[in-house]
Amino acid sequence: MSASPPEPGVSVDFATEVAPLLETRCLNCHNDVDRSGDVSLATATDLIDSGAISIEPGETSRLIELITPTDGSAEMPQDAPPLSPAEIDVLSRWIASGANWPEDVILIEPSISDRDWWSLRPLAAPVIDPTPTIAPNASTHPIDVLVDAKLRENDLRPVGTADPATLVRRLHYDLTGLPPTPAEIQAYLEEDQSAPNIAYTTLVDRLLDSPRFGEKWGQHWLDVARYAETHGYDKDKPRNNAWPYRDYVIRSFNDDKPYWRFVQEQVAGDALFPGDPDGIIGLGFLAAGPWDFIGHTEVGEAKLDGRIAKHLDRDEMVSAVFNVFMSTTVQCAQCHHHKFDPIRSDDYYRLHAVFAGIDRADRVYAGLSPEQKQRQRRLTEQIAGLEKQQGEIQAERDRAIGEHTAAHDRHIEELIQRHGIEPSATYGYHSHIASAPDTTKWVQIDFGEPRSISLIRLTPAFDNYNAIGAGFGFPRRYRIETSNDAQFSDASVRCVFDASGEDQPNPKLEQIVVETTGDSFRYLRVTATKLSPRRNDFIFALGEIEALDSESGENVALHAAVSSLDSIEAEPRWSVKNLTDGIVYRRVEGESAISNLIQWQRERDEILQKLDTSHFESRLTKIAQSLDDLRTQLRQFPVGAKVYAVATHFDAQGKFKPTEGKPRAIHLLHRGDLRSPGERVAAGLPMLWHSKSSEPDLADSETEAESRASLARYLTVRENPLVWRSIANRIWQWVFGKALVSTPNDFGRMGTLPTNPELLDYLATRLRDDPQQSIKAIVRLLVTSRAYRRASFHNEHNAAIDSNNTLLWRYNRRRLTAEEYRDSLLSIGGVLRVDERGGPSFQDFVIEKPQHSPHYEYHLHDPNNPKSHRRSIYRFVVRSQPQPMMTTLDCADPSISVPQRDESTTALQALTQWNHRLTEAMSKHFAARIKTTPGMETADQQIDLACVLTWGRSPDDHERAMLRNLMQTHGEATLARVLLNTSQFIYVE
Repeated sequence: MSASPPEPGVSVDFATEVAPLLETRCLNCHNDVDRSGDVSLATATDLIDSGAISIEPGETSRLIELITPTDGSAEMPQDAPPLSPAEIDVLSRWIASGANWPEDVILIEPSISDRDWWSLRPLAAPVIDPTPTIAPNASTHPIDVLVDAKLRENDLRPVGTADPATLVRRLHYDLTGLPPTPAEIQAYLEEDQSAPNIAYTTLVDRLLDSPRFGEKWGQHWLDVARYAETHGYDKDKPRNNAWPYRDYVIRSFNDDKPYWRFVQEQVAGDALFPGDPDGIIGLGFLAAGPWDFIGHTEVGEAKLDGRIAKHLDRDEMVSAVFNVFMSTTVQCAQCHHHKFDPIRSDDYYRLHAVFAGIDRADRVYAGLSPEQKQRQRRLTEQIAGLEKQQGEIQAERDRAIGEHTAAHDRHIEELIQRHGIEPSATYGYHSHIASAPDTTKWVQIDFGEPRSISLIRLTPAFDNYNAIGAGFGFPRRYRIETSNDAQFSDASVRCVFDASGEDQPNPKLEQIVVETTGDSFRYLRVTATKLSPRRNDFIFALGEIEALDSESGENVALHAAVSSLDSIEAEPRWSVKNLTDGIVYRRVEGESAISNLIQWQRERDEILQKLDTSHFESRLTKIAQSLDDLRTQLRQFPVGAKVYAVATHFDAQGKFKPTEGKPRAIHLLHRGDLRSPGERVAAGLPMLWHSKSSEPDLADSETEAESRASLARYLTVRENPLVWRSIANRIWQWVFGKALVSTPNDFGRMGTLPTNPELLDYLATRLRDDPQQSIKAIVRLLVTSRAYRRASFHNEHNAAIDSNNTLLWRYNRRRLTAEEYRDSLLSIGGVLRVDERGGPSFQDFVIEKPQHSPHYEYHLHDPNNPKSHRRSIYRFVVRSQPQPMMTTLDCADPSISVPQRDESTTALQALTQWNHRLTEAMSKHFAARIKTTPGMETADQQIDLACVLTWGRSPDDHERAMLRNLMQTHGEATLARVLLNTSQFIYVE
């Protein structure tokens, strides 16, 4: 693009002066995707179309007006310093000279290369001077030295220490998530009187050693790990083997696993620690997030929507690893280079390549030896190879058959085109799946009373599963019986049709019609003695049963009751009631069309019987025999304990198939669009800090597992400043309630700055340099500080300077979390099964329609069911329908990484805490407890016990008088419910 020749002495070089200026100051907003204000400056055409410049002599360009400051500020660029006079002069001279822009030049949004940012700099631990030089009573505790220095800088005066009763309750909730018992409170108060420091540190150590510590702190980790036990999305199916990862997290905190090991196991434990079950269970972290069942199993990678599902799956894993372990938002580089941090789009897609060979699936972690696993894998691969051969031979046979049946196939297709109808969604009855054909199944109809029947009709089912179609599930051998006994065990049993002696041909669309003698009977049963093959398994299915009355010809089976040995209830398609609903499968409409269709299919079947396909059938028979043998060998292996994790080998499910370790091809996507792939990228790691350990490329020869192992080592290398700062910030937050960096998942330029960077680096280096990398040691350090033991009192002077208590001049008063509230109800009610740890989760709901899209019905659960009286961390967590009470009380959303929970105060919370059925039930248990506890004879004694259980202290005289009047007027259960709704119970001081 050019105009009149430039005037002498004012020419501007586009490549060296103009292009860099537009790229660095304008293209962040005005690129070909964002087009802020509907303006792009990426190409010459974009610039002309925008109308931002005028190259006519004497006219002022809109671009120059926008960037020229008035009173020190300009309209553009927004939220950034204005261009300098020299930069404005370059653009003005360029426009005046004709705005030359080479046609082949496309400006590219620049990537951030500046790594001079607080979180990317090397860790720098401050030197702690233990000498109290400021005041004689100043704390020499390293945490207090760093916290108090910030307080002095800001003229803040810390409040005093909380009283012992407050501290014992605070410690119990912060370290175990449960209230202290009256005996624990009394013992601590007595010890505190004689040796307060020893009593406090002894209590800290006891709570850190308690298995309840892992149950409380494991919940913190599960929040950021986006843990749940259902897939999410449309078909929110259960993950019945997700719980071993939850138990692994709890166990890791209780065992005080070194943090480097904890990180590595969750990214590449199978590669780095082969033979250790935790190396596989830890991979539950990568699989913990949502998963699109439909996109993976029903759509598949052959279609764009299926590939999008895979892309989102990898994005979720990549984001989780870097958000959680590195507090870095790499996902912002999916469509363009990260606008604030040194992460390029190619960095992001290189990380996709690291995870390109894995999927989320159940995986054996214990119960099989390495040799058994290897043998099992070989058998699985052999079976897959034979199944592929089987499919190829079947396709070859079908092509050969097609040469002889082409005319009939054409006539059938024409009939369907002219007279075809949309088949009903109700397919009929479907038995449970069996592993062998010689399995007996039955289904029967109850007419309600004996009826005289002259004709019975069986209509086969239709389902295109595995390309079976008409006659789906129709038994190879069967019999039809009648009886007046529902159990078919008395002398009234009559066999009216017996096809159990030899294999029967599949009737396809033809009905099986059986004439009877007109005898009266109440029950009609069809028994399958040899089942129909489906795919590697066997079933019994029927579309409809009709029974015609001898006199009226009425179908008395219509809407009759149906029972069966077993049934898959997956409405609307499969259900026992569909067997008598009067709806049968029809490919065409009209009696003539149906008759013609049956005729053409019968003639086609006769042609098939005359064809010599023995050379195909013999090969298929040999393969089938080999498959049976291999599957028999495979079934002999013990099942093994399974965890829902990431895997490369697993049983295919629909269109969801394993990679067997071969990574998928990953391409750099233009603007994140799978329809615009660029060059293929190899696995690599972003250079986020200045270190040799941050080289971007991995070796081309690395396997899928080796690439993840390289990533795990990259995350935990000593020189990585992000990983240590990230976990130090989280530990501080989990102890004090507020993080030093208030955006725990984002330490980049979009995040916040640390309120006390010296303190953060001190904790990070202390954890990193500890040979044991003990999280418990850091927790112990924090809770033994004077800063942690402060009271939560208000102070007008301090609040005027630091109203949010950012610098910790007092303790942060907090609400009980949803889990703490529920667990406390159970504990105070005396029904909490506190020692029942680990294993499959309890369900505080009833599942309806589990085969299709499960409905999780919480209102059907009985709150007095003892199976649910376990700690909340062992609750079955659902994504699509979260537990209503827990959600109201600010429980974490399991579909995303939640680095810090909301803490709200709403009317709905008050209504829930008063009216919820669990509160009502536990109030009654609580009332019974205070009445039946030995020694609680008087009303005042019972009230004191109730207050100690809920508040951690006895009431004062005024409180006692009020509560006595309440109990005498409304009873113990009301007293209990009131106490469970007081601020003293709901808040930790």
